Parts: sequence; structure tokens; C-alpha cells
Amino acid sequence: MTITSKKSLATKAAYNRRPEVQARRVAQNRARRHAIKAGKASVGDGKDVDHKVMLAKGGSGEDKNTRVRSRKSNRGWRKKNPEVYGTLYKKA
Repeated sequence: MTITSKKSLATKAAYNRRPEVQARRVAQNRARRHAIKAGKASVGDGKDVDHKVMLAKGGSGEDKNTRVRSRKSNRGWRKKNPEVYGTLYKKA
């Protein structure tokens, strides 16, 4: 097991206290609960509830803007499409 430094934990805690981060997390958790209630997802299924139009790009948290996808397909697209997400993964 890796040991996380106190400085790293403090940085993560400060990030997670930011209002915009909390609001995004609330919207994501709400979408997950709605998908579970609708029978599209289940607890512990290893799936992600994806927003078709990202919340950061003006998408809504409504059911019509969400879909259930595998973790691999939902989290792996940023490296393939850096122009959509930003400059974080652009090749030098």
C-alpha cells in the first residue's frame, strides 16, 4: 500500500472543498442515483453514468443528457480527443 503524504492529502481536501467541485460532484451523484432508480445501473456494477454534453461545457444533469457506459469507454476518451477536453493531454 502506498503512503500518501500529508501535503498531498491537504491539497486534495482543499480542492474538494471548492464550491464548483462540490457542485459538480453533487450533479454526478444525482445522475447516478437517477440511473439506479430507473434500472439503467446498479450499485457496484463497475459502470459510469456519463453526461452526453459535459457539465463543464454547459450540459444539464437531466436524464436525457445521461447514459450508462463502461468505465473504460467513459474515462479513456480524453487522451484520444484532446481538442474537445483541453490542452491537458496534448502531445508536445
